[in-house]
Amino acid sequence: MYHMTKASIRDLRYEFKKIERLLRQGEEVLITKRRRVIARLVPEGPPSPPELPDFRARLRAIYGDKVLAVSGADLVSEDRKRY
Repeated sequence: MYHMTKASIRDLRYEFKKIERLLRQGEEVLITKRRRVIARLVPEGPPSPPELPDFRARLRAIYGDKVLAVSGADLVSEDRKRY
């Protein structure tokens, strides 16, 4: 975890360039009002793609190479016809 810096509302107003520089360096800045933390500024990083589970590997672990007689799409289709 990296170092977190505190800044007051007054600092935001009068010394924003310093706070902006800290954010560009990758530091979190805690915003305080009357010595109580009210917000946290977090530097924006490059958006990371969401990590999806490997569904095929999961299916292979459960069923192996076995081919099912009825597909999942057929089961859903039959279930929808009931209503």
